Amino acid sequence: MQRKDFIKLAAFVPLSVFAKKIAKHYVLVQTANVDYYKKGEAQYDELRQGFNKRIERYPQVIALCKNTAGVAEAVQYAKQNKLPIAIKSGGHCMEGFSVNDNGMVINLSMLNTITWADKETITVEPGCKLFQLYDELLPKGRVLPGGSCATVGIGGLVLGGGYGLLARKFGLTCDSLLELTMVDGNGNIINTKNDPELLWACKGGGNGNFGIITELKFKTHKAPKTMHSYRFKTYKTDAVKAQAILKSWFEAAALLPPSCFSAYVLNGKTAYILLTNIEKNTPDVEKAIKMLSSVSAKATQTAAKPLATALKVFYGRKEPLYFKNASAGLYKSFTEIESFIDKVIATVVTTPGMIYQVNTLGGNIINAQKEMEAAFPHRAFPFFSELQTYWEVPAQSKRLLEKFAAVQNIFTTNGIAAQYRNYPDVNFTNWQTAYYGNSYQRLQQVKKKYDPYNSINHLQSIQLP
Repeated sequence: MQRKDFIKLAAFVPLSVFAKKIAKHYVLVQTANVDYYKKGEAQYDELRQGFNKRIERYPQVIALCKNTAGVAEAVQYAKQNKLPIAIKSGGHCMEGFSVNDNGMVINLSMLNTITWADKETITVEPGCKLFQLYDELLPKGRVLPGGSCATVGIGGLVLGGGYGLLARKFGLTCDSLLELTMVDGNGNIINTKNDPELLWACKGGGNGNFGIITELKFKTHKAPKTMHSYRFKTYKTDAVKAQAILKSWFEAAALLPPSCFSAYVLNGKTAYILLTNIEKNTPDVEKAIKMLSSVSAKATQTAAKPLATALKVFYGRKEPLYFKNASAGLYKSFTEIESFIDKVIATVVTTPGMIYQVNTLGGNIINAQKEMEAAFPHRAFPFFSELQTYWEVPAQSKRLLEKFAAVQNIFTTNGIAAQYRNYPDVNFTNWQTAYYGNSYQRLQQVKKKYDPYNSINHLQSIQLP
């Protein structure tokens, strides 16, 4: 049997037929474009594990793809062997939608290159990590408005919208997306130059829904030279004080220009506020700083630092950990939560390991033209919140998850409905409209066109109409 015949046949036979020893690894099948691993091989667990150690799922096969042709080949393999497909770029999905049980995981970690088309335009593969992107762009004086966690994969970030410290200035990450290449549920290679509707869908509605994205083309932006930051802290706070600080933060945040980002973080009994600016302070910024200083026990300022240095402060942990994070709603103002937020805060301040955080959106995210061009439905909300909890050993999880669900129930019963897709939660029963708003039915039509047999799916993937 010639090599090319082996490769062709391998994609259309039951999983038990082919196996070979290669470089001391048990590989189910190896071709020029993709390696298939199954449970029991050492690299299987490494490829399976995501950032969240709470999630334990065991696919039947992991396809480690080397290029777009390998992804197409893997999709055909899954189709012929009737394996549902999950897609892993960086593995940071908070509910582990990038891995499944008894199906196939298409692992894109080897697709991680960045190519310059010209001085302003790049093509990025989905397995590229955020720190790699910044390391490539910032020395050249360019930037994309990505997130802050260093090891997030670009694919997952942009397909759900993507926001971070620079989003109020430059828009969501998906707003800089010009074009992409995708392998659909039938193994066909598609480019959005031939279908603007697919590009629209993948700007906020593309996470594990229609196909496997293998290349993303972006317009980059001139990078700010520096960023400086202010931090405001109050220790050993009680629920009443923490709520008062939150209310003042909302008032101060409303003053900020697009060059600023801010977040209120209640971590147990510590109320912490971050404010960053990539431009010179305006009178409104100074006013906000004065307001926040007056309600906080301690205020500190960092000198302006080169942007690359400043961003690294927020990179976070690189290794997997136990946690539960989820969107806790998007808001237009403090009045939407004022009647019940005391109950949320009372739980957080008495639950070590739990965090309630509210971040600024708004700025240039609110853009009528970009709203028409993207499936992301939540531009009208200037504030986005998240609930987090972390633990060190599995025995701690039960109590914290119960507390987490109790806080979520407070938001749900009080009508907080809009949620950010990149911070999903399996407890959202109305996730279709929570994530996608009025875009959902239109996204279903894209699903029908590119994945008519629902080959690519997870617990909250877009359903066929």
